[in-house]
Amino acid sequence: MELTVKILSLLPLKALYVLSDCILYPIIYHIVRYRRKIVRLNLTNAFPTYAKKQIKSIEKGYYHHLSDVIMEIIWSYRATVEDLEKHYLITNIEDCEKWVHEKGGVVFMLGHICNWEWLPEMQKRFKDPAIQHYNVYRRQKNATADRLLVELRDKRSGKGSCIEKNTLLRRMVALKQSGQLYTLGLVSDQKVQPQNAYHSTLFLNQKTTFLGGGEILSKKFDKAVTYLYIEKLKRGTYRMTFDLITLDPQNTDKGEITEQFARRLESNILADPTQWLWSHNRWKFDNNRPSPDKQ
Repeated sequence: MELTVKILSLLPLKALYVLSDCILYPIIYHIVRYRRKIVRLNLTNAFPTYAKKQIKSIEKGYYHHLSDVIMEIIWSYRATVEDLEKHYLITNIEDCEKWVHEKGGVVFMLGHICNWEWLPEMQKRFKDPAIQHYNVYRRQKNATADRLLVELRDKRSGKGSCIEKNTLLRRMVALKQSGQLYTLGLVSDQKVQPQNAYHSTLFLNQKTTFLGGGEILSKKFDKAVTYLYIEKLKRGTYRMTFDLITLDPQNTDKGEITEQFARRLESNILADPTQWLWSHNRWKFDNNRPSPDKQ
């Protein structure tokens, strides 16, 4: 796999999009039929008033998007920070920098939307070079895939920027003790096992539980919290906006920050449903939900 990634990454992005259209999309959608039952079930439950034709249109759009994201991740293996800056725009980086200086740090909460793996190197955007960006990640089962993803993320945000979730609390304590200014990225829309549920709400027409990591950490260390609103402007070009949730997390009620994240993420998804990760079995542990095999 690693050799294939390195060879393909030598191609220009436009050539990779041709491969996405002509090879990858037909394979994952028509031949392998990658998680199509799960995607169809997720879409049907999220949009119960939509006709089958509408559901299928979103479904196909999603698989085209997924194919593009895979190719974009491969391309970014060789791409420079300057290359990525041309494809990932930020509307209000100065606001985020202000919040970092005011609170000592900012927790970014985001979803698996657009190209979440293509976030730019934050330090290059901040005027203050002392601000360090960290990405929280869950170790991949495949060792090669895990190493490649960490390498890509470190390339964008600096060596050591990836924090494995099991070491996160220790790292944040160390950051507090050192006085380091930082931003911390947390993908916060994973499926949640019942014993780990922190907050429950109606999300995409379904009762949905969420992890509380972003809320808990922001309260414990008193850091600002923002949602990262990401939108696709055109193929290969995304725009990100920092949508502040709160500068005062310790004065919010339990679940309030997580609820605000859910509402912003839902709005982000509804703006273009093809851009979210529908093949993720997000509601796997929900009760009274039919199995995709029965659809």
